[in-house]
Amino acid sequence: MNRTLMAFLTTGLLAGILATATAQTNTPATGTNAAAAVKPAKTPLPKLLDLGANRCIPCKMMAPVLDELKKEYAGQLEVEFIDVWKDKDAGKPYNVEMIPTQIFFEAGGKELYRHVGFLAKADILAKWKELGVNLQPAKK
Repeated sequence: MNRTLMAFLTTGLLAGILATATAQTNTPATGTNAAAAVKPAKTPLPKLLDLGANRCIPCKMMAPVLDELKKEYAGQLEVEFIDVWKDKDAGKPYNVEMIPTQIFFEAGGKELYRHVGFLAKADILAKWKELGVNLQPAKK
């Protein structure tokens, strides 16, 4: 095999391995996930942590969703946003490789689930319900 073809095949193989190794899916947290060991400060409330950036398009789409959740479920749910482009090390403890990433934590700080990409408000509320957290909108 000539060197050009060999280099091409090797590069393609490495790119495929890297893509497979870094691909994230929407999966529940597992005990083998290093991010599951990272716990946010313990609060008496379940927590939704969104890791993103103010300039990323899907992250910008998440901003009003997070604001609504903060207001409508105040006292029942803690909602936090971390801009990983401003603080490049902030996502490392959570093994965040793609943004936006939403991480759902139980009140004690244990990671329950994570999602990569935009997640609509209705989908977030449905996931909390599936996880056993029944949120009720604040009465106006």
